[in-house]
Amino acid sequence: MRVMSTVTLTLFCAIICCSLTEMRSNGSSPNIIIMLMDDMGWGDLGVFGQPSKETPNLDAMAAQGMLLPNFYTANPLCSPSRAALLTGRLPVRNGFYTTNAHARNAYTPQEIVGGISKDEILIPQMLKKKGYVSKIVGKWHLGHRPQYLPLEKGFDEWFGAPDCHFGPYNSNIRPNIPVYNNSEMLGRYYEEFKIDRKSGESNLTQIYLLEGLDFILRQTEDQRPFFLYWAADATHAPVYASKRFLGKSQRGRYGDAVMELDYSVGQILSLLRSLGIENNTFVFFTSDNGAALMSGPKESGSNGPFLCGKETTFEGGMREPAIAWWPGHIKGGTVNFQLANVMDLFTTSLAVAGISPPDDRALDGLDLTPVLLNWPHTLQNRPIFYYRGNELMAVRLGQYKAHYWTWSNSWEEFKNGINFCPGQEVQGVTTHDQKEHTLQPIIFHLGQDPGEKFPISVLTKEYQDVLSRISPVVEQHKKTLVPGVPQLNMCDLAVMNWAPAGCEKLGKCLKVPKSEPWKCDWPH
Repeated sequence: MRVMSTVTLTLFCAIICCSLTEMRSNGSSPNIIIMLMDDMGWGDLGVFGQPSKETPNLDAMAAQGMLLPNFYTANPLCSPSRAALLTGRLPVRNGFYTTNAHARNAYTPQEIVGGISKDEILIPQMLKKKGYVSKIVGKWHLGHRPQYLPLEKGFDEWFGAPDCHFGPYNSNIRPNIPVYNNSEMLGRYYEEFKIDRKSGESNLTQIYLLEGLDFILRQTEDQRPFFLYWAADATHAPVYASKRFLGKSQRGRYGDAVMELDYSVGQILSLLRSLGIENNTFVFFTSDNGAALMSGPKESGSNGPFLCGKETTFEGGMREPAIAWWPGHIKGGTVNFQLANVMDLFTTSLAVAGISPPDDRALDGLDLTPVLLNWPHTLQNRPIFYYRGNELMAVRLGQYKAHYWTWSNSWEEFKNGINFCPGQEVQGVTTHDQKEHTLQPIIFHLGQDPGEKFPISVLTKEYQDVLSRISPVVEQHKKTLVPGVPQLNMCDLAVMNWAPAGCEKLGKCLKVPKSEPWKCDWPH
Protein backbone atom coordinates (compact mmCIF):
# COMPACT_ATOMS: atom_id res chain seq x y z
CA MET A 1 0.00 0.00 0.00
CA ARG A 2 1.44 3.33 -1.10
CA VAL A 3 0.08 6.24 0.89
CA MET A 4 1.87 9.58 0.58
CA SER A 5 1.29 12.69 2.61
CA THR A 6 0.14 15.80 0.77
CA VAL A 7 3.46 17.48 1.56
CA THR A 8 5.45 14.59 0.09
CA LEU A 9 3.32 14.63 -3.03
CA THR A 10 3.77 18.38 -3.48
CA LEU A 11 7.55 18.13 -3.15
CA PHE A 12 7.66 15.16 -5.53
CA CYS A 13 5.64 17.10 -8.09
CA ALA A 14 7.95 20.09 -7.87
CA ILE A 15 11.03 17.92 -8.46
CA ILE A 16 9.83 15.93 -11.45
CA CYS A 17 7.33 18.28 -13.09
CA CYS A 18 9.60 20.09 -15.53
CA SER A 19 11.69 17.10 -16.57
CA LEU A 20 8.62 14.94 -17.26
CA THR A 21 7.01 17.63 -19.38
CA GLU A 22 10.08 17.67 -21.60
CA MET A 23 10.39 13.88 -21.72
CA ARG A 24 6.84 13.13 -22.94
CA SER A 25 6.57 12.89 -26.69
CA ASN A 26 3.74 14.63 -28.54
CA GLY A 27 2.60 11.31 -29.96
CA SER A 28 2.08 9.48 -26.67
CA SER A 29 -1.30 7.85 -26.02
CA PRO A 30 -3.61 10.08 -23.97
CA ASN A 31 -4.18 9.16 -20.34
CA ILE A 32 -7.76 8.43 -19.31
CA ILE A 33 -9.39 9.16 -15.95
CA ILE A 34 -13.00 8.21 -15.22
CA MET A 35 -14.35 9.56 -11.94
CA LEU A 36 -17.51 7.65 -10.96
CA MET A 37 -19.36 8.90 -7.90
CA ASP A 38 -21.80 6.80 -5.88
CA ASP A 39 -25.47 7.88 -5.58
CA MET A 40 -24.58 11.48 -6.43
CA GLY A 41 -27.51 13.26 -8.03
CA TRP A 42 -27.76 15.53 -11.07
CA GLY A 43 -28.68 18.40 -8.78
CA ASP A 44 -25.72 18.07 -6.40
CA LEU A 45 -23.37 20.33 -8.38
CA GLY A 46 -23.36 24.11 -8.27
CA VAL A 47 -23.08 24.23 -12.05
CA PHE A 48 -26.42 22.39 -12.23
CA GLY A 49 -28.06 24.86 -9.86
CA GLN A 50 -27.43 23.49 -6.35
CA PRO A 51 -28.11 26.65 -4.30
CA SER A 52 -25.38 26.24 -1.69
CA LYS A 53 -22.68 26.40 -4.42
CA GLU A 54 -20.29 24.11 -2.55
CA THR A 55 -18.61 22.42 -5.55
CA PRO A 56 -16.14 25.06 -6.80
CA ASN A 57 -13.72 22.56 -8.31
CA LEU A 58 -16.36 20.67 -10.26
CA ASP A 59 -17.91 23.94 -11.35
CA ALA A 60 -14.47 25.09 -12.55
CA MET A 61 -13.97 21.74 -14.30
CA ALA A 62 -17.20 22.39 -16.21
CA ALA A 63 -16.11 25.94 -17.03
CA GLN A 64 -12.86 24.56 -18.44
CA GLY A 65 -14.53 21.64 -20.21
CA MET A 66 -17.91 20.43 -21.43
CA LEU A 67 -21.14 19.97 -19.50
CA LEU A 68 -23.47 17.21 -20.69
CA PRO A 69 -26.96 17.81 -19.19
CA ASN A 70 -28.52 14.84 -21.04
CA PHE A 71 -26.22 12.13 -19.72
CA TYR A 72 -27.68 8.87 -18.40
CA THR A 73 -26.72 5.74 -16.57
CA ALA A 74 -27.69 2.31 -17.92
CA ASN A 75 -29.57 1.18 -14.81
CA PRO A 76 -30.83 2.97 -11.68
CA LEU A 77 -28.65 0.86 -9.36
CA CYS A 78 -24.94 0.61 -8.63
CA SER A 79 -23.68 -2.80 -9.83
CA PRO A 80 -25.46 -2.96 -13.21
CA SER A 81 -24.51 0.62 -14.06
CA ARG A 82 -20.82 -0.07 -13.30
CA ALA A 83 -20.90 -3.25 -15.36
CA ALA A 84 -22.41 -1.25 -18.23
CA LEU A 85 -19.71 1.44 -18.02
CA LEU A 86 -16.82 -1.01 -18.10
CA THR A 87 -18.27 -3.24 -20.86
CA GLY A 88 -20.10 -0.70 -23.03
CA ARG A 89 -23.16 -2.95 -22.92
CA LEU A 90 -26.61 -2.86 -21.35
CA PRO A 91 -26.87 -4.95 -18.18
CA VAL A 92 -29.45 -7.16 -19.91
CA ARG A 93 -26.69 -8.01 -22.43
CA ASN A 94 -23.73 -8.36 -20.05
CA GLY A 95 -25.64 -10.47 -17.53
CA PHE A 96 -25.94 -7.97 -14.67
CA TYR A 97 -29.62 -8.50 -14.11
CA THR A 98 -31.98 -11.06 -12.61
CA THR A 99 -34.81 -13.20 -13.93
CA ASN A 100 -36.01 -14.19 -10.45
CA ALA A 101 -38.88 -11.73 -10.76
CA HIS A 102 -40.11 -9.18 -13.29
CA ALA A 103 -38.41 -5.78 -13.55
CA ARG A 104 -36.36 -6.12 -10.37
CA ASN A 105 -33.18 -4.21 -9.58
CA ALA A 106 -30.40 -6.63 -8.60
CA TYR A 107 -26.83 -5.95 -7.51
CA THR A 108 -23.88 -7.69 -5.83
CA PRO A 109 -24.34 -7.91 -2.06
CA GLN A 110 -21.98 -10.17 -0.12
CA GLU A 111 -24.16 -13.24 -0.58
CA ILE A 112 -24.30 -13.03 -4.39
CA VAL A 113 -22.82 -16.06 -6.11
CA GLY A 114 -22.26 -14.45 -9.52
CA GLY A 115 -20.19 -11.61 -10.91
CA ILE A 116 -19.05 -10.15 -14.20
CA SER A 117 -18.97 -12.89 -16.83
CA LYS A 118 -15.63 -14.17 -18.11
CA ASP A 119 -16.98 -13.55 -21.62
CA GLU A 120 -17.27 -9.79 -21.07
CA ILE A 121 -14.42 -7.50 -22.17
CA LEU A 122 -13.70 -4.52 -19.92
CA ILE A 123 -12.04 -1.19 -20.72
CA PRO A 124 -8.66 -2.04 -19.09
CA GLN A 125 -8.43 -5.31 -21.04
CA MET A 126 -8.82 -3.40 -24.30
CA LEU A 127 -6.37 -0.66 -23.27
CA LYS A 128 -3.60 -3.21 -22.78
CA LYS A 129 -3.33 -3.29 -26.58
CA LYS A 130 -1.68 0.15 -26.37
CA GLY A 131 0.38 -0.52 -23.25
CA TYR A 132 -1.86 1.24 -20.74
CA VAL A 133 -1.42 0.64 -17.02
CA SER A 134 -4.83 0.56 -15.29
CA LYS A 135 -5.87 1.09 -11.70
CA ILE A 136 -9.20 1.11 -9.91
CA VAL A 137 -9.45 3.11 -6.70
CA GLY A 138 -12.56 2.59 -4.57
CA LYS A 139 -15.67 0.51 -5.11
CA TRP A 140 -15.67 -2.41 -7.58
CA HIS A 141 -19.12 -4.04 -7.15
CA LEU A 142 -18.90 -6.51 -10.04
CA GLY A 143 -18.54 -9.59 -7.85
CA HIS A 144 -16.35 -10.30 -4.81
CA ARG A 145 -15.37 -13.93 -5.36
CA PRO A 146 -11.73 -14.34 -6.51
CA GLN A 147 -12.49 -14.98 -10.19
CA TYR A 148 -14.47 -11.74 -10.47
CA LEU A 149 -12.05 -9.28 -8.86
CA PRO A 150 -10.45 -6.37 -10.80
CA LEU A 151 -6.99 -7.89 -11.33
CA GLU A 152 -8.71 -10.80 -13.11
CA LYS A 153 -10.45 -8.36 -15.46
CA GLY A 154 -7.55 -6.30 -16.84
CA PHE A 155 -6.71 -3.92 -14.01
CA ASP A 156 -3.06 -3.89 -12.96
CA GLU A 157 -3.70 -2.31 -9.57
CA TRP A 158 -6.57 -1.94 -7.14
CA PHE A 159 -7.05 -0.16 -3.87
CA GLY A 160 -10.57 -0.38 -2.52
CA ALA A 161 -13.41 -2.71 -1.69
CA PRO A 162 -15.53 -5.20 -3.65
CA ASP A 163 -18.82 -4.14 -2.04
CA CYS A 164 -20.65 -1.23 -0.40
CA HIS A 165 -19.42 0.00 2.99
CA PHE A 166 -22.48 -1.26 4.85
CA GLY A 167 -21.90 -2.29 8.45
CA PRO A 168 -20.57 -2.73 11.04
CA TYR A 169 -21.55 -6.37 11.36
CA ASN A 170 -21.30 -9.09 13.99
CA SER A 171 -18.60 -11.23 12.38
CA ASN A 172 -20.24 -14.41 13.64
CA ILE A 173 -23.24 -13.67 11.42
CA ARG A 174 -21.90 -11.50 8.62
CA PRO A 175 -18.32 -10.38 7.89
CA ASN A 176 -17.35 -6.75 7.48
CA ILE A 177 -16.32 -5.84 3.93
CA PRO A 178 -12.60 -6.25 3.15
CA VAL A 179 -10.43 -3.47 1.75
CA TYR A 180 -7.92 -4.70 -0.82
CA ASN A 181 -4.52 -3.61 -2.00
CA ASN A 182 -4.25 -5.37 -5.35
CA SER A 183 -4.99 -9.07 -4.77
CA GLU A 184 -4.91 -9.21 -0.97
CA MET A 185 -6.95 -7.64 1.79
CA LEU A 186 -5.40 -5.02 4.08
CA GLY A 187 -8.21 -5.03 6.61
CA ARG A 188 -11.95 -4.49 6.82
CA TYR A 189 -14.34 -1.56 6.96
CA TYR A 190 -15.17 -0.53 10.55
CA GLU A 191 -12.11 -2.44 11.80
CA GLU A 192 -8.78 -1.32 10.28
CA PHE A 193 -10.60 1.17 8.01
CA LYS A 194 -12.76 3.20 10.37
CA ILE A 195 -16.17 4.65 9.60
CA ASP A 196 -17.82 6.24 12.61
CA ARG A 197 -21.53 5.76 12.05
CA LYS A 198 -22.43 8.27 14.77
CA SER A 199 -20.23 11.18 13.68
CA GLY A 200 -19.80 10.21 10.01
CA GLU A 201 -16.04 10.58 10.27
CA SER A 202 -13.82 8.48 7.99
CA ASN A 203 -10.55 9.11 6.16
CA LEU A 204 -11.44 6.84 3.23
CA THR A 205 -11.87 9.62 0.66
CA GLN A 206 -8.46 11.03 1.61
CA ILE A 207 -6.92 7.57 1.27
CA TYR A 208 -8.57 7.12 -2.13
CA LEU A 209 -7.34 10.55 -3.21
CA LEU A 210 -3.74 9.79 -2.24
CA GLU A 211 -3.89 6.42 -3.98
CA GLY A 212 -5.05 8.12 -7.16
CA LEU A 213 -2.41 10.86 -7.00
CA ASP A 214 0.36 8.36 -6.33
CA PHE A 215 -0.69 6.24 -9.33
CA ILE A 216 -0.68 9.28 -11.63
CA LEU A 217 2.77 10.30 -10.41
CA ARG A 218 4.29 6.85 -10.87
CA GLN A 219 2.93 6.32 -14.38
CA THR A 220 3.94 9.83 -15.45
CA GLU A 221 7.47 9.24 -14.14
CA ASP A 222 7.62 5.96 -16.06
CA GLN A 223 6.19 7.64 -19.18
CA ARG A 224 3.45 5.05 -19.50
CA PRO A 225 -0.12 5.86 -20.57
CA PHE A 226 -2.55 5.17 -17.77
CA PHE A 227 -6.23 4.54 -17.08
CA LEU A 228 -7.43 5.56 -13.62
CA TYR A 229 -10.94 4.50 -12.64
CA TRP A 230 -11.54 6.57 -9.50
CA ALA A 231 -14.71 5.23 -7.86
CA ALA A 232 -15.02 6.92 -4.47
CA ASP A 233 -18.20 6.07 -2.56
CA ALA A 234 -18.57 8.63 0.26
CA THR A 235 -21.99 9.81 -0.98
CA HIS A 236 -23.52 6.33 -0.63
CA ALA A 237 -25.33 5.84 2.67
CA PRO A 238 -23.95 5.70 5.31
CA VAL A 239 -22.27 8.87 4.03
CA TYR A 240 -18.94 9.91 5.48
CA ALA A 241 -16.26 12.62 5.36
CA SER A 242 -12.94 13.29 7.03
CA LYS A 243 -12.69 15.51 10.09
CA ARG A 244 -11.52 18.46 7.99
CA PHE A 245 -14.83 18.51 6.08
CA LEU A 246 -17.35 17.40 8.71
CA GLY A 247 -19.77 20.17 9.61
CA LYS A 248 -18.67 22.44 6.76
CA SER A 249 -21.64 22.11 4.43
CA GLN A 250 -24.97 23.93 4.57
CA ARG A 251 -26.45 20.61 3.43
CA GLY A 252 -25.38 18.52 6.41
CA ARG A 253 -23.28 15.37 6.34
CA TYR A 254 -24.13 14.48 2.76
CA GLY A 255 -22.94 17.92 1.71
CA ASP A 256 -19.73 17.39 3.70
CA ALA A 257 -19.07 14.26 1.64
CA VAL A 258 -19.74 16.14 -1.60
CA MET A 259 -17.38 18.94 -0.56
CA GLU A 260 -14.58 16.46 0.12
CA LEU A 261 -15.11 14.72 -3.21
CA ASP A 262 -15.12 18.11 -4.95
CA TYR A 263 -11.83 18.96 -3.21
CA SER A 264 -10.39 15.63 -4.34
CA VAL A 265 -11.34 16.27 -7.96
CA GLY A 266 -9.60 19.62 -7.71
CA GLN A 267 -6.44 17.99 -6.33
CA ILE A 268 -6.34 15.45 -9.17
CA LEU A 269 -6.78 18.09 -11.88
CA SER A 270 -4.21 20.30 -10.19
CA LEU A 271 -1.68 17.47 -10.21
CA LEU A 272 -2.23 16.89 -13.92
CA ARG A 273 -1.42 20.56 -14.53
CA SER A 274 1.62 20.47 -12.23
CA LEU A 275 2.99 17.53 -14.18
CA GLY A 276 2.29 19.21 -17.50
CA ILE A 277 0.09 16.35 -18.72
CA GLU A 278 -3.32 18.05 -18.65
CA ASN A 279 -3.40 18.34 -22.46
CA ASN A 280 -2.68 14.63 -22.70
CA THR A 281 -5.27 13.43 -20.17
CA PHE A 282 -8.96 12.92 -20.88
CA VAL A 283 -11.03 13.18 -17.69
CA PHE A 284 -14.72 12.36 -17.31
CA PHE A 285 -16.79 12.90 -14.16
CA THR A 286 -20.20 11.29 -13.55
CA SER A 287 -22.25 9.16 -11.12
CA ASP A 288 -23.51 5.58 -11.13
CA ASN A 289 -27.22 6.38 -10.59
CA GLY A 290 -29.50 9.06 -9.21
CA ALA A 291 -29.50 10.27 -5.64
CA ALA A 292 -30.91 7.75 -3.14
CA LEU A 293 -33.90 9.78 -1.96
CA MET A 294 -35.17 6.88 0.19
CA SER A 295 -32.17 7.40 2.49
CA GLY A 296 -33.63 10.71 3.71
CA PRO A 297 -32.31 14.28 3.45
CA LYS A 298 -29.34 13.69 5.77
CA GLU A 299 -28.01 10.74 3.77
CA SER A 300 -28.93 11.57 0.18
CA GLY A 301 -28.50 14.19 -2.47
CA SER A 302 -30.56 16.07 -5.03
CA ASN A 303 -31.84 15.07 -8.46
CA GLY A 304 -32.66 18.66 -9.32
CA PRO A 305 -35.96 19.08 -11.20
CA PHE A 306 -36.29 15.39 -12.02
CA LEU A 307 -38.82 12.85 -10.77
CA CYS A 308 -37.94 10.31 -8.04
CA GLY A 309 -34.46 8.84 -7.59
CA LYS A 310 -32.27 5.75 -7.37
CA GLU A 311 -33.99 2.41 -8.08
CA THR A 312 -36.51 3.99 -10.50
CA THR A 313 -36.48 4.58 -14.26
CA PHE A 314 -37.88 8.06 -13.88
CA GLU A 315 -35.44 10.86 -14.76
CA GLY A 316 -34.23 11.26 -11.17
CA GLY A 317 -33.07 7.66 -11.09
CA MET A 318 -31.09 7.67 -14.31
CA ARG A 319 -30.02 11.16 -15.42
CA GLU A 320 -26.54 11.91 -14.10
CA PRO A 321 -24.19 14.85 -13.64
CA ALA A 322 -21.53 14.68 -16.36
CA ILE A 323 -18.45 16.77 -17.14
CA ALA A 324 -15.77 16.08 -19.76
CA TRP A 325 -12.39 17.79 -19.38
CA TRP A 326 -9.43 17.72 -21.77
CA PRO A 327 -7.59 21.04 -22.11
CA GLY A 328 -6.43 21.77 -25.63
CA HIS A 329 -9.00 19.38 -27.08
CA ILE A 330 -12.38 20.06 -25.43
CA LYS A 331 -13.33 23.74 -25.68
CA GLY A 332 -13.89 25.25 -22.26
CA GLY A 333 -17.27 26.49 -21.16
CA THR A 334 -19.26 24.42 -23.63
CA VAL A 335 -22.63 22.76 -23.02
CA ASN A 336 -23.70 19.92 -25.29
CA PHE A 337 -27.20 18.46 -25.28
CA GLN A 338 -26.34 15.20 -27.01
CA LEU A 339 -28.21 12.26 -25.50
CA ALA A 340 -25.41 10.18 -24.00
CA ASN A 341 -24.95 7.44 -21.46
CA VAL A 342 -22.38 5.73 -19.30
CA MET A 343 -21.83 2.96 -21.86
CA ASP A 344 -20.45 5.58 -24.25
CA LEU A 345 -17.42 5.85 -21.95
CA PHE A 346 -16.31 2.38 -23.08
CA THR A 347 -16.31 3.25 -26.78
CA THR A 348 -15.09 6.80 -26.22
CA SER A 349 -12.15 5.67 -24.06
CA LEU A 350 -11.08 3.25 -26.78
CA ALA A 351 -11.36 5.99 -29.41
CA VAL A 352 -9.24 8.33 -27.28
CA ALA A 353 -6.61 5.58 -27.03
CA GLY A 354 -6.77 4.84 -30.76
CA ILE A 355 -8.18 1.33 -30.31
CA SER A 356 -10.97 -0.20 -32.37
CA PRO A 357 -13.86 -1.60 -30.30
CA PRO A 358 -14.44 -5.36 -30.28
CA ASP A 359 -16.45 -6.50 -33.31
CA ASP A 360 -17.63 -9.84 -31.95
CA ARG A 361 -20.47 -8.48 -29.78
CA ALA A 362 -23.24 -5.92 -29.70
CA LEU A 363 -22.13 -2.65 -28.12
CA ASP A 364 -24.55 -0.06 -26.78
CA GLY A 365 -22.02 2.72 -26.27
CA LEU A 366 -21.28 5.32 -28.95
CA ASP A 367 -18.02 7.15 -29.56
CA LEU A 368 -18.57 10.65 -28.16
CA THR A 369 -15.26 12.12 -29.35
CA PRO A 370 -16.87 14.00 -32.30
CA VAL A 371 -19.27 15.60 -29.80
CA LEU A 372 -16.58 16.31 -27.21
CA LEU A 373 -14.23 17.80 -29.79
CA ASN A 374 -17.08 19.94 -31.12
CA TRP A 375 -16.92 18.73 -34.70
CA PRO A 376 -19.75 20.27 -36.78
CA HIS A 377 -22.98 18.33 -37.38
CA THR A 378 -22.12 15.57 -34.94
CA LEU A 379 -25.25 15.39 -32.76
CA GLN A 380 -26.76 11.93 -33.10
CA ASN A 381 -30.46 11.18 -32.87
CA ARG A 382 -29.99 8.09 -30.73
CA PRO A 383 -32.39 6.55 -28.20
CA ILE A 384 -31.87 6.11 -24.48
CA PHE A 385 -33.20 2.82 -23.09
CA TYR A 386 -34.35 2.75 -19.46
CA TYR A 387 -34.09 -0.79 -18.10
CA ARG A 388 -35.10 -2.13 -14.71
CA GLY A 389 -33.86 -5.69 -14.44
CA ASN A 390 -35.11 -7.68 -17.41
CA GLU A 391 -37.72 -5.15 -18.53
CA LEU A 392 -37.48 -2.18 -20.89
CA MET A 393 -39.44 0.38 -18.86
CA ALA A 394 -39.08 3.50 -21.00
CA VAL A 395 -37.37 4.98 -24.06
CA ARG A 396 -36.25 8.54 -24.77
CA LEU A 397 -35.89 9.85 -28.32
CA GLY A 398 -35.11 13.53 -28.76
CA GLN A 399 -37.07 15.53 -26.22
CA TYR A 400 -39.71 12.84 -25.75
CA LYS A 401 -39.83 9.95 -23.29
CA ALA A 402 -42.31 7.09 -23.52
CA HIS A 403 -43.04 4.90 -20.49
CA TYR A 404 -44.01 1.33 -21.38
CA TRP A 405 -44.06 0.25 -17.73
CA THR A 406 -44.29 2.33 -14.55
CA TRP A 407 -43.36 1.31 -11.02
CA SER A 408 -41.74 3.06 -8.07
CA ASN A 409 -41.85 0.30 -5.45
CA SER A 410 -44.39 -2.07 -3.93
CA TRP A 411 -47.24 -1.01 -1.66
CA GLU A 412 -45.75 -3.29 1.01
CA GLU A 413 -42.41 -1.46 0.97
CA PHE A 414 -44.07 1.93 0.67
CA LYS A 415 -46.24 1.27 3.74
CA ASN A 416 -43.09 0.24 5.63
CA GLY A 417 -41.55 3.67 5.00
CA ILE A 418 -39.44 2.94 1.90
CA ASN A 419 -40.20 5.75 -0.54
CA PHE A 420 -38.31 6.21 -3.81
CA CYS A 421 -40.28 9.38 -4.66
CA PRO A 422 -40.72 11.34 -1.39
CA GLY A 423 -42.99 14.32 -1.92
CA GLN A 424 -43.23 13.60 -5.63
CA GLU A 425 -46.16 11.24 -6.13
CA VAL A 426 -47.66 11.67 -9.62
CA GLN A 427 -51.00 9.94 -10.03
CA GLY A 428 -50.89 7.15 -12.61
CA VAL A 429 -47.12 7.56 -13.04
CA THR A 430 -45.28 6.79 -9.79
CA THR A 431 -47.34 3.63 -9.37
CA HIS A 432 -46.85 1.14 -6.53
CA ASP A 433 -48.08 -1.72 -8.69
CA GLN A 434 -46.26 -2.66 -11.86
CA LYS A 435 -48.38 -1.06 -14.58
CA GLU A 436 -48.00 -1.95 -18.24
CA HIS A 437 -48.61 0.76 -20.84
CA THR A 438 -47.33 -1.06 -23.93
CA LEU A 439 -50.49 -0.43 -25.97
CA GLN A 440 -50.69 3.20 -24.94
CA PRO A 441 -47.37 4.48 -23.52
CA ILE A 442 -47.30 7.47 -21.17
CA ILE A 443 -45.36 10.15 -23.06
CA PHE A 444 -43.68 13.29 -21.68
CA HIS A 445 -41.89 16.19 -23.36
CA LEU A 446 -38.79 16.42 -21.15
CA GLY A 447 -37.81 19.85 -22.40
CA GLN A 448 -41.12 21.34 -21.27
CA ASP A 449 -41.74 18.91 -18.41
CA PRO A 450 -38.49 17.55 -16.95
CA GLY A 451 -40.33 16.44 -13.81
CA GLU A 452 -42.60 14.03 -15.75
CA LYS A 453 -45.75 15.48 -14.23
CA PHE A 454 -47.87 16.28 -17.28
CA PRO A 455 -48.40 13.40 -19.75
CA ILE A 456 -49.20 14.39 -23.31
CA SER A 457 -52.83 13.62 -24.16
CA VAL A 458 -53.25 10.53 -26.30
CA LEU A 459 -55.87 12.44 -28.30
CA THR A 460 -53.35 14.94 -29.68
CA LYS A 461 -51.49 14.85 -32.99
CA GLU A 462 -48.27 15.39 -31.03
CA TYR A 463 -48.79 12.12 -29.16
CA GLN A 464 -49.47 10.16 -32.34
CA ASP A 465 -46.46 11.68 -34.12
CA VAL A 466 -44.13 10.85 -31.24
CA LEU A 467 -45.48 7.33 -30.91
CA SER A 468 -44.98 6.73 -34.63
CA ARG A 469 -41.29 7.65 -34.25
CA ILE A 470 -40.54 5.79 -31.02
CA SER A 471 -42.45 2.56 -31.73
CA PRO A 472 -40.14 1.36 -34.55
CA VAL A 473 -37.10 2.05 -32.36
CA VAL A 474 -38.53 -0.12 -29.57
CA GLU A 475 -39.56 -2.88 -31.98
CA GLN A 476 -36.12 -3.01 -33.59
CA HIS A 477 -34.36 -3.03 -30.21
CA LYS A 478 -36.47 -5.88 -28.86
CA LYS A 479 -36.19 -7.82 -32.12
CA THR A 480 -32.39 -7.76 -32.14
CA LEU A 481 -31.70 -7.98 -28.39
CA VAL A 482 -29.97 -11.17 -27.26
CA PRO A 483 -30.03 -11.22 -23.43
CA GLY A 484 -26.95 -12.44 -21.61
CA VAL A 485 -27.00 -15.23 -19.03
CA PRO A 486 -28.27 -13.60 -15.79
CA GLN A 487 -25.49 -13.45 -13.20
CA LEU A 488 -27.54 -12.11 -10.28
CA ASN A 489 -30.01 -14.93 -9.58
CA MET A 490 -28.31 -17.04 -6.92
CA CYS A 491 -27.25 -16.24 -3.34
CA ASP A 492 -25.34 -18.25 -0.72
CA LEU A 493 -24.08 -17.23 2.74
CA ALA A 494 -20.98 -19.38 2.20
CA VAL A 495 -19.64 -17.05 -0.52
CA MET A 496 -19.56 -13.95 1.70
CA ASN A 497 -16.27 -12.25 2.59
CA TRP A 498 -15.34 -14.70 5.36
CA ALA A 499 -11.81 -15.49 4.23
CA PRO A 500 -10.55 -13.19 1.45
CA ALA A 501 -7.05 -13.57 0.05
CA GLY A 502 -4.52 -12.22 2.53
CA CYS A 503 -6.65 -12.84 5.62
CA GLU A 504 -4.19 -15.47 6.88
CA LYS A 505 -1.34 -12.94 7.15
CA LEU A 506 -3.55 -10.60 9.16
CA GLY A 507 -5.26 -13.20 11.29
CA LYS A 508 -8.57 -11.97 9.88
CA CYS A 509 -10.00 -15.20 8.43
CA LEU A 510 -13.47 -16.14 9.63
CA LYS A 511 -15.22 -19.51 9.65
CA VAL A 512 -17.04 -20.25 6.40
CA PRO A 513 -20.58 -21.62 6.90
CA LYS A 514 -22.07 -24.53 5.02
CA SER A 515 -23.09 -23.81 1.44
CA GLU A 516 -26.88 -23.58 1.05
CA PRO A 517 -27.63 -21.62 -2.14
CA TRP A 518 -31.03 -20.05 -2.80
CA LYS A 519 -32.67 -17.80 -5.34
CA CYS A 520 -32.00 -14.21 -4.30
CA ASP A 521 -35.02 -12.15 -3.32
CA TRP A 522 -35.02 -8.77 -5.07
CA PRO A 523 -37.97 -6.77 -3.63
CA HIS A 524 -37.64 -3.75 -5.92
